[in-house]
Amino acid sequence: MISYEPFWNTLLSKEMTTYELIFKQGLSANTIHRMKHGKAITTKTMDDLCQILNCTVQEIIEYREDDPEEYERNKKLQKSGGTSFPR
Repeated sequence: MISYEPFWNTLLSKEMTTYELIFKQGLSANTIHRMKHGKAITTKTMDDLCQILNCTVQEIIEYREDDPEEYERNKKLQKSGGTSFPR
């Protein structure tokens, strides 16, 4: 699964807020919402974030092995219209 944990750490280290990303850099509030909830973002958005934050892709996302039980639970939640929040 893809994790945005590095993004939040990068944002903190760059002393930037989501407010600044949205209102000063023009990033969509929906993008921040999607990232907070572990949803997909486009490669264009990834490129924009890397340019804004002057960082690499690895400082935005990372791949983590799925726990098989959590994977199945998330699949069921998605089918039922529920939301799975990252841990």
